[in-house]
Amino acid sequence: METACKPTVALPSKEQLEKTIDLLLNCLTKIDDTSGDYLLDFDGLKVDDKSWCVWNWPQGVGLFGTYMNYRNTGNAKALRIVTEWFEARMREGAPSKNINTMAPLLTMACLYEDTGDSRYRPYLERWADWAMHDLTRTDEGGFQHVTYGPANTNQLWDDTLMMAVLPLAKIGSLLGRQDYIDEARYQLMIHIKYLVDRKTGLWFHGWSFERRDNYAEALWCRGNCWITIAFPVLIEVLDLKPEDELYRMIVEVLRAQIAALARYQDPETGLWHTLIDDADSYLETSGSAGFAFGILKAVHMRLVDPSYEDVANRAVNGVISQMGDHGQLAGVSVGTALADDLDYYRTVDLTDMPYGQSLSVLALTEALVSYC
Repeated sequence: METACKPTVALPSKEQLEKTIDLLLNCLTKIDDTSGDYLLDFDGLKVDDKSWCVWNWPQGVGLFGTYMNYRNTGNAKALRIVTEWFEARMREGAPSKNINTMAPLLTMACLYEDTGDSRYRPYLERWADWAMHDLTRTDEGGFQHVTYGPANTNQLWDDTLMMAVLPLAKIGSLLGRQDYIDEARYQLMIHIKYLVDRKTGLWFHGWSFERRDNYAEALWCRGNCWITIAFPVLIEVLDLKPEDELYRMIVEVLRAQIAALARYQDPETGLWHTLIDDADSYLETSGSAGFAFGILKAVHMRLVDPSYEDVANRAVNGVISQMGDHGQLAGVSVGTALADDLDYYRTVDLTDMPYGQSLSVLALTEALVSYC
């Protein structure tokens, strides 16, 4: 693991990366489902998963990637995008609470940490309290993946770690709430217990306590990227030390996943297929960007062997190759349900989505660390 190794796969120049990030951010704020083609209809409840000016998980991921760019580079544009989004959403009023709508609370917690703006604190306290006391639990006390749609009764999804557990951990750390931290630690463990594929080291999309199975056993690209992103970030958020048993567990799980990702990376493009182990499924950009960030972050934190930097650099180059002249990204799949048919994953639509832009910003921002 300590092998000295210089990357052999070159990245674009620092200036090129910064220009690309600027284009991605420009496109992010313009994404809007004006046609209504991507509205989700849940028994008459219309949910906009695509437009930037909505409080939901795609925008929550978008905020995180954008704010991490500001934190790491001081990019005033990134800060403005995030603060303007929160100002507008707070004027409108927060939506009903579920796993997915909790995603923006991660970035709100970072804003509160950096600014001390007292307006943010009630949101952090109320949403964390909801997660602790009102969020439906599965058997064995897992966070049920409750969203706007079907109840997902007794289901664990890998998405939950990014959308709800990471925000809870951040809020707990920020507000000094050990009970929140302990709950986040438990959620990590139960999700590892039921979602890791022991054969490959990758992660299944979900688990049902009622069916007692992982549905189609889909090794879904973007679902896996939530793990690659969340684990290094959680180590920082919870300030986990190497002697902590949870640190040891999640590092070993992360190493197994990244080793598998290296095996399945498309050699020509540097991207991954939407079903990671199915070379006939399409290449998916947002999950690949998430992998690029997570692997680079893990390398920079010395959690994995430095040789994996080449895997991440190939992915960064692959993501950039999918970008159009105005910062739009090809190959980004829309929100994806848990399914018991692998063909469902192969046919999920592709379109511009906020998380495609921001996960790419996240990856390219981490790539800038190589120039430090």
